Amino acid sequence: MYRVRLKFHSIGEIVGSEELGIITLVDEPRERMITIVCDKAMAIQLELRAKHIPITKILLPEVLASVLKNQADVEMEIIISDIIEGQYRAFLHTSGTLDSLPIRASDAVLLSLAADVPIYIESRLMQRQSVRFSENSHGIAIPVNTLSIEMLDEALRKAVEQENYELASQLRDEKKKRGNINPDVS
Repeated sequence: MYRVRLKFHSIGEIVGSEELGIITLVDEPRERMITIVCDKAMAIQLELRAKHIPITKILLPEVLASVLKNQADVEMEIIISDIIEGQYRAFLHTSGTLDSLPIRASDAVLLSLAADVPIYIESRLMQRQSVRFSENSHGIAIPVNTLSIEMLDEALRKAVEQENYELASQLRDEKKKRGNINPDVS
């Protein structure tokens, strides 16, 4: 399996949603990027580490980072291998024990920042999900297949409200693909 190395680029907000953040990861040549949706609490944790703000309390990511640094014979990496029902499927792989543990994608990014664990994505998934990276971009495209059902419902409601029927149709089609059509929303 060919993999693409990803690096954390930024954490931001999804316009119109105070409860969600958006994580941007870029490939090493800084040509392509993917986005991962996270909750507000995770966005705050990522922002603290991205801005190198001193963390005065001993928090779980830093404890894990310390434990990992003391395990000289165990090398770790995170691999994003698929997307299922709007969520990236990520695994923490260890070389010493050959364990492969599932981990939420946003938690994987936090662990990567706290413990300097490399993140990779399967190359076909990167080709399918990524968009061109532009350093000075003011907006980010989010593929509809990375949205949760709740986010799809809300986006569909707003699209219909704003009479953006083309977008509403795309959102409805994504819900159909997942087998989650709510007659109250579509």
